[in-house]
Amino acid sequence: METVNLKLRGMSCASCANSIEGAIRSVPGVSASTVNFGAEQATVTYDPQKTDLENIQAAVSEAGYAAFSLQDQSLMASEDDTEKTARVAERQQLTRKVVVGGILSTVIVVGAMSAMFNLPFRIRALDSPWVQLVLATPVLFWCGADFFKNAWKAVKRHTATMDTLVAIGTGAAYSYSIFATVFPGFFTAQGLMPEVYYEAAAVIITLILLGRLFENRARGQTSDAIRKLIGLQARDARIIRAGQEMEVPIQSVQIGDIVVVRPGEKIPVDGEIVEGSSTIDESMVTGESVPTKKQAGDEVIGATINKTGSFKFRATRVGKDTVLAQIVRLVQEAQGSKAPIQRLADQVTGWFVPVVIAIAIATFVIWFLAMGNFTLALIATVGVLIIACPCALGLATPTSVMVGTGKGAENGILIKGAESLELAHQIQIIVLDKTGTITQGKPTVTDFVTTQGTANSNELKLLRLAASVERNSEHPLAEAVVNYAQVQQVNLTNVQAFEAIAGSGVQGNVSDRLVQIGTQRWFNELGIDTQALQHDRDRLEALGKTVIWLAIDGEVQGIMGIADAIKPSSAQAIRALQRLGLDVVMLTGDNRPTAETIAREVGISNVIAEVRPDQKVAVIESLQRGTMGVPVAAPRPLKAGAKAKQTKAKIVAMVGDGINDAPALAQADVGIAIGTGTDVAIAASDITLISGDLQSIVTAIQLSRATMQNIRQNLFFAFIYNVAGIPIAAGILFPFVGWLLSPMIAGGAMAFSSVSVITNALRLRNFQPKATT
Repeated sequence: METVNLKLRGMSCASCANSIEGAIRSVPGVSASTVNFGAEQATVTYDPQKTDLENIQAAVSEAGYAAFSLQDQSLMASEDDTEKTARVAERQQLTRKVVVGGILSTVIVVGAMSAMFNLPFRIRALDSPWVQLVLATPVLFWCGADFFKNAWKAVKRHTATMDTLVAIGTGAAYSYSIFATVFPGFFTAQGLMPEVYYEAAAVIITLILLGRLFENRARGQTSDAIRKLIGLQARDARIIRAGQEMEVPIQSVQIGDIVVVRPGEKIPVDGEIVEGSSTIDESMVTGESVPTKKQAGDEVIGATINKTGSFKFRATRVGKDTVLAQIVRLVQEAQGSKAPIQRLADQVTGWFVPVVIAIAIATFVIWFLAMGNFTLALIATVGVLIIACPCALGLATPTSVMVGTGKGAENGILIKGAESLELAHQIQIIVLDKTGTITQGKPTVTDFVTTQGTANSNELKLLRLAASVERNSEHPLAEAVVNYAQVQQVNLTNVQAFEAIAGSGVQGNVSDRLVQIGTQRWFNELGIDTQALQHDRDRLEALGKTVIWLAIDGEVQGIMGIADAIKPSSAQAIRALQRLGLDVVMLTGDNRPTAETIAREVGISNVIAEVRPDQKVAVIESLQRGTMGVPVAAPRPLKAGAKAKQTKAKIVAMVGDGINDAPALAQADVGIAIGTGTDVAIAASDITLISGDLQSIVTAIQLSRATMQNIRQNLFFAFIYNVAGIPIAAGILFPFVGWLLSPMIAGGAMAFSSVSVITNALRLRNFQPKATT
């Protein structure tokens, strides 16, 4: 199966989205189709053995719309970008139509109102219904041409959309007015005035177009995150080919090219440093504000900024394979996905238009029978048709999801879909892997105790001897000693007669002194007395640390405590999660004493230790069923249509970074991968934290809650608007407030509803993580 993302053109309401979904699903070989009205995207999963992209696009075209593949778009943020060009052209066309419609509608309204109220500036020529007909016709059939075209396409597909309602409503008012203009005698013979409603039809078209213009501008802002991400990329790269340094467009960089980067420049593509060193600002990708030191052998990410030194690196990922390109693709997919809470709105819009047409017919019949007034019946009917547009319902969820996922990307949080974004706000238990999640994931020297005490000035000399020997070893503990020496800015020296004793330690001669580093068992075998530091060894081992011994010329000089150091932000982030009402659990395969020591330091009381990788899934399942004995917060209300796992007793999130965490990440209701971890773990997760900082989990949950609150506000406004608007348009308040029975009021209200929903969603752009106190 393959999945493709399509950009759609021609949708006017949520009913259009339903029509496109149905058209795509009818293609043989398509297994799933999701159309997002707010993002104007479709996500299609299909069997390439049975169909292809051309067939899917043809089905969309036959349904009356257009679709093109998002994969065809260049990552470069050029002015000729297909998406941007199309939106600008649409906005310019809408602006022209709004201006023309506004001018002509104003003239018609002034003429109609001045005649009705016999105003002093009355222009007699505008009293003529023939003049009003001439002025109104271009408004309806040029400015509003798309309404009638799309309505006719819907008729041929045996469906109905928002354009159907507008076309019927304005068409009825216009046709009635033409009849009154051409055959006025029909009305005078019955003692009636031949009234015309050209101004109503023209103003309705203009107001709806004005609403679409505002909507177009606002929708453009919902994709700001994508544009910002794309705009991060460098345009050119300086590469070395055939011994010559040359500057080429970024698209010309190939895997294996040697790229030269100078201070202040953007790194063009992903790669590995082969010469030089520098500090690099990776904040635009990882969210880390502190520049990262890089040297030969370290990886660099395209679009990050080189701060200090010059260096050369070998390109390892280019084009669509770079980290930035993958982030853009993930955000696009997330923005095009549907949240479970949207399904109710989709179901409503599916039958909304036919029901509204039935209500409009009933409104006409009731008014005509009750009042015997054809004109009032027509006005009320047109008002119902115009005000009942389901656009606000269709926009309520996707616009918030688009802004929310984009805001997540800006904060270094990649949310793979709207379902994950929605489910994150319901988490009750959050399970944290220890190694690489709470801790750094690599051995670090935490204690260095010498026989002369930790404050002795001789300590750095001993460290120089130890690290000089360990530099020749490939053991992870040796790497920890060397890194510790580098942090202490100790200069290392050459070693003679280096020897590694498997399972015991290493030794070598430094400045004519024999340096030995290893286990106590090895020292005992060598007859080296270790009694002087036994108390310190016991203390460090009680804390779950690995102890290595240092001897110079056969005498013990010190011991080092080595442990997987806790990340600086872990304790603060865990306290913040607990203040959010979540129960935090540590899950690790490490021994219980070590796990409990780490847990105490970061404030976790629930520890599940000594768990094999294949047992982690069972632990997550038990937590979901509520059978692990871990106290949990009161469950939040579950949403209809959400993950099947939501039927379990508890909503559980799993945070991990390793291959062994992948099955548990997939089993959890929300899998959260540390971006510094393995590709397998990231692929199995629902949310990826690029920076690896646990504080990002707090931000992700806060963002989820803010987004869901925004969606609920939008749905409330949209439902209330339609529930209240249709009866008012039908004339329920006519005995009290007669002026509300006006199609023009209905047109303005309909346009305002969509704009208000999008504007409310855009408030999420101001989201900032809150400090939990």
